Amino acid sequence: MLEFRYDTQLLIEGKGLDEDAISAYFTEHFKGDCLLAVGDDELIKIHFHTNEPWDVLAYCATLGEIYDIVVEDMDRQSRGLKG
Repeated sequence: MLEFRYDTQLLIEGKGLDEDAISAYFTEHFKGDCLLAVGDDELIKIHFHTNEPWDVLAYCATLGEIYDIVVEDMDRQSRGLKG
C-alpha cells in the first residue's frame, strides 16, 4: 500500500504567482511527497502525491484559474487497474 495514494497534477494561471511561496504553503499545510511547483509569476505547474487531492485543488483555486487537472489513483495503478 502506498503512503500517498493520489498523484495530483494541475496548472495554475494567475498574476503574481510565487513558486517558492506555493511550495512553502504545501510543505506547511499538506501531507504528501514528490512536490514540484515550477513556473513563473503567471503560470505554475503543480505535481504532488497526497491522500487529499481535493484540499490541494481547493487551495490552488484560491491562487488563480486551475486547469489541466489530473488526479490518478496510484494504488489502483499498482494493482494493474485504471488509475
